[in-house]
Amino acid sequence: MTAAIASITPAATAPKTGANALTSLGNNFSDFLKLLMTQLKNQDPTSPMDTNQFTSQLVQFSSVEQQINTNSSLTKLIELTQGGAMLQSSALVGKPVTVASDRIALQDGHGKIGFDTAAAGPVKIGIYTDAGAKLRDETLTSQPGHNAWAWDGKDANGNSVPDGAYRAIVQSTAGSTAQDLPFTTSGTATGVQKSGNALKLQVGALSVDVSAVQSVQP
Repeated sequence: MTAAIASITPAATAPKTGANALTSLGNNFSDFLKLLMTQLKNQDPTSPMDTNQFTSQLVQFSSVEQQINTNSSLTKLIELTQGGAMLQSSALVGKPVTVASDRIALQDGHGKIGFDTAAAGPVKIGIYTDAGAKLRDETLTSQPGHNAWAWDGKDANGNSVPDGAYRAIVQSTAGSTAQDLPFTTSGTATGVQKSGNALKLQVGALSVDVSAVQSVQP
């Protein structure tokens, strides 16, 4: 019996995830029961299986069965929770939102960045394409506390660029070395999408985790 069990152990311990792992676990449990019944039918009556070994094997695979049932219940619970979270998040669609991101959302030719500084000083803002090409840069003097910069959707040559999500860099240049500043971007929420185990909020072409939402306007 020990050798028979060993032959199915690698499949049970192979690194798998999600439904594949659960299916493998269930198949191995079924295989064990078949092996056990075959052994009981064909064992030597004059030398039966050691009762302690038999009991130990039953306990181990009973635990496996419980694990299968628990995993199935947890999967259903996660799906229900995600479904509820998506319904709640859908209430954001159509509302002005502010989200933390490393990009600026350009919608209808308008984008907005918000950032905080401890003291007044020069701040440089750069807008780039995904390929790294600079579209626009702006230097302004910040005020202590919250600051905002509005982008008119035009590049350095005055040409309008298409709506989308553009990489942005906000830096304080008050010292000898430029310091990156965290920032937010504002726009209108346009959708909610499930991505793996996470919920993503769309702000035009920008996609962020729902947890990145900083504020919502009515």
